[in-house]
Amino acid sequence: MILDLVFPRPSFAHMSNSPRKTKPEPRKKAVMLGVGLDSDGHKRVTTGENFALVGGSKDTHEQMTEKVIKINEQLHAKGKRLEEVSSEEFDDIAHKVGLRRPQPDQN
Repeated sequence: MILDLVFPRPSFAHMSNSPRKTKPEPRKKAVMLGVGLDSDGHKRVTTGENFALVGGSKDTHEQMTEKVIKINEQLHAKGKRLEEVSSEEFDDIAHKVGLRRPQPDQN
């Protein structure tokens, strides 16, 4: 007895015309990173939704914490998230809360 089995060929034609599923763009995430370079022997780490502060003496760490809180208050007042502000706008906010960008060395 001979069996003649015929299987239908798979068709992929319908797949080529279907719209491609694109991955949604990942949400941009911006964070402020503060690093205290002085030390009093204690290890300090403070994190928030959009910031991480590490190191520093008690005084330095408190100053960094105060600055990120004030920056977040300014962002909230503008109705914006950190990811949504330009670098120029961030510089303006940082300046308002008392941060200064260091001047490049004059060689």
